[in-house]
Amino acid sequence: METTNIFISKDPLSIDTAYQSVLDVSCGGNCLFIGTVRNKNKGKTVTHLDFETYEEMAVKEMAKIAARCKEKFDVKKIAIHHRSGYVGLTDIAVIIAVASPHRTDAFEACKFAIDTLKETVPIWKKEHLEDGSYWVGARP
Repeated sequence: METTNIFISKDPLSIDTAYQSVLDVSCGGNCLFIGTVRNKNKGKTVTHLDFETYEEMAVKEMAKIAARCKEKFDVKKIAIHHRSGYVGLTDIAVIIAVASPHRTDAFEACKFAIDTLKETVPIWKKEHLEDGSYWVGARP
């Protein structure tokens, strides 16, 4: 039985696919984080995002995050799915799904996973605005 489900896709992500991949009869705490594209950032109108990734390394880093969640929290199953390429307004950019026997561990693992992903995984986000675009993290 697979306990970790990780991938990066140019295609739309499915909440149901992520959720189904972590369901476990021993777990009563299931937590999902869904990151979507919002229409405003720092007072500017956002039109869409573009994600670029070093996929081989990103998947390895995502697997490390999953392993750390299992070690640090009582997590039985975890899914980390991320988009690449064009992602429009309200589209899902990332899904973290966690299953644990208890809700506290599920919540904490989910938060840890998304926070660590944003810090360590080689996925870069270009934010497109009505008046131009910029790579997030590269703008003063």
